[in-house]
Amino acid sequence: MKAIPVTILTGFLGAGKTTLLRHILQADHGHKIAVIENEFGEVPIDNALIGDRATQITTLSNGCICCSRSNELENALLDLLDGLDTGKLDFDRLVIECTGMADPGPITQTFFSHEILCERFLLDGIITLVDAVHADKQLDDFAIAQAQIGYADRILLTKTDVQPDHDALRERLQRMNARAPIYSVTHGDINLELLFDIEGFLLDSQLKVSQPTFRFAPKQQNEVSSIVVEFDYPVELMAVSEVMENLLVSFADNLLRYKGILSIKDEPKRLLFQGVQRLYSADWDRDWEKNETRKSILVFIGVNLPEEIIREKFAQLAS
Repeated sequence: MKAIPVTILTGFLGAGKTTLLRHILQADHGHKIAVIENEFGEVPIDNALIGDRATQITTLSNGCICCSRSNELENALLDLLDGLDTGKLDFDRLVIECTGMADPGPITQTFFSHEILCERFLLDGIITLVDAVHADKQLDDFAIAQAQIGYADRILLTKTDVQPDHDALRERLQRMNARAPIYSVTHGDINLELLFDIEGFLLDSQLKVSQPTFRFAPKQQNEVSSIVVEFDYPVELMAVSEVMENLLVSFADNLLRYKGILSIKDEPKRLLFQGVQRLYSADWDRDWEKNETRKSILVFIGVNLPEEIIREKFAQLAS
């Protein structure tokens, strides 16, 4: 049975999530999409806004989809599966639209911590929308806005028609999340091939990072940032495992997303790993090619990351 891919839409208040959702539902893509929508209070979803193309709409009313003390999201997912299994529902994709103040982390972990949900759903990617007009102030004032950037597999910059001068913002976003490509989108209109089948949570070798040159040298106080670690010496498997375990013990709450390709001593294959906060996995990839430089690259995205400690721990593996 093929797992159902899940797309999470996040972004601060007013970034354009519902507009994008409407575009996704109305596009001619051939998918049958179920939607989980989150609202503050007992307010049902406005069908006039997104239309009636969704196979099923489930509204979560607790105002906080990220609340770890509530099983509302988990129950909604199980209800969708029950409807699918009994023939009452028919869908092949799921989109979750978060509120502007939601933390994507606990939402993400739901798909790794429940046995049935792990088997039946496949988390495909986190799409974060960013309002080009108001983003700098939001990122300055609200830690959750920065966290939403840190979790992203794709960043969509909206309202660029109103704010065409956004080079400095792009550079700021790249510094916060070095692995998520940034696309401009106007009124939700974007090629869905950029949003679907991202495979952002599969172990693969697609680790592209962006380290921009800062022409503007802005003085923003970014709590969320990216650290890219590269080295060309092979490392012992147990030694690198110990480094990762120690980092998670000390800084798991600070880590949002992390991913890497490692050259392991005396091993012909590349080692891939990735994680979200405390949850991570690793597996062997293909063989290193004959003329390929055996180089390790890791990217960590998180809140107030201890950059010196992280770099020092991996530098010690060279000895």
